Amino acid sequence: MLPVVDEENGQYLIYTDGWKDTWRDYACFFHVDVKENGTIYLRHDGTDLEVANQLVEKGIPKDEIVLAFHAPYKRELSGFGIS
Repeated sequence: MLPVVDEENGQYLIYTDGWKDTWRDYACFFHVDVKENGTIYLRHDGTDLEVANQLVEKGIPKDEIVLAFHAPYKRELSGFGIS
């Protein structure tokens, strides 16, 4: 697994890139986008860690976490931020 850290733009990713026999293994496991106002956009969470819930347990309010992997019209049902 490879991390990508772009602190200037608030972008953080974890991905894999390599080969398994004759198959290319390339995938993004996790992508978070931290906006200047502090809102956290979870763009992709392909882990079993439930990162959004861990952030809440660390004291980040749910309305400051957007599950951006859901369509905007579905976000209001998540209990997290909507935009």
